[in-house]
Amino acid sequence: MQRFLIALVLALVLTGTAGAAEHEDRHMLTVITDDSTQTQAMALILTRQWVKDGGSAQILLCDTAGGMAVSGSDVGGEAVQPPDMAPRQMLGGLIEAGVQVDVCAIFLPTGGMEKSALRDGVGVATPMAIGEVMADPATRLFTF
Repeated sequence: MQRFLIALVLALVLTGTAGAAEHEDRHMLTVITDDSTQTQAMALILTRQWVKDGGSAQILLCDTAGGMAVSGSDVGGEAVQPPDMAPRQMLGGLIEAGVQVDVCAIFLPTGGMEKSALRDGVGVATPMAIGEVMADPATRLFTF
């Protein structure tokens, strides 16, 4: 998994600077389900870079990764090196930057939670809304 992430980062770095202007008309949907702190961090780092390069993005948290959206949860709380930040912190920074963050529609009911359990800035996705985003040809879909 670590080799895959390193290869992905290198590929994005090599192609990222040449195509930064192309991001302006593209949208990225990052779907995170993995419980690995490193995988969560890498997904959020790549999403942050996309936004920094001028693209719009949104994040969908499902399964174990949805815990990052729950107030008081410790999911995604372990810092990774670099950037010496935890995925929960990175997620907060993306929310502050205006990135739409939602949990999957089934996350709360499956976990026996209400919407009030979510941290500020996190919504609940509907299948119809996410389906529209995924069907849009201008959307890049990244799943982790």
